[in-house]
Amino acid sequence: MEIIGIGNDIVEIDRIKKAIVKNPKFKEKIYTYEEIDYLEKKSDPYPGYAGRFAAKEAVSKAMGTGVRGFKLCDIEILNDALGKPEVRFYGVLEEKYKEFRVMLTISHSREYATAVAILFNCF
Repeated sequence: MEIIGIGNDIVEIDRIKKAIVKNPKFKEKIYTYEEIDYLEKKSDPYPGYAGRFAAKEAVSKAMGTGVRGFKLCDIEILNDALGKPEVRFYGVLEEKYKEFRVMLTISHSREYATAVAILFNCF
């Protein structure tokens, strides 16, 4: 395995909450249906939305591109049975990154959500 890139991001939870409340289409633009379905079952979904936003930004930084040539909803963050976040790629990213994996961690505090992503190839 070879590390291709590392990315991190931090976001204010309240900033994401305000974006969602002000513009309901924000969720559809940034998150996949499965992400929205998962988060809306929580009593307070906003830390989760912020964490996934930070995770998508961290993944894009690990790719070395930032968010260029794809949409944030082309990066999906779901949890495995133990709660570990996993990354799935869609759209133009699906073929380009099919031989790559991402290690990801997401954390929250009262005000902030942060994520760190490590992109590596599988050879």
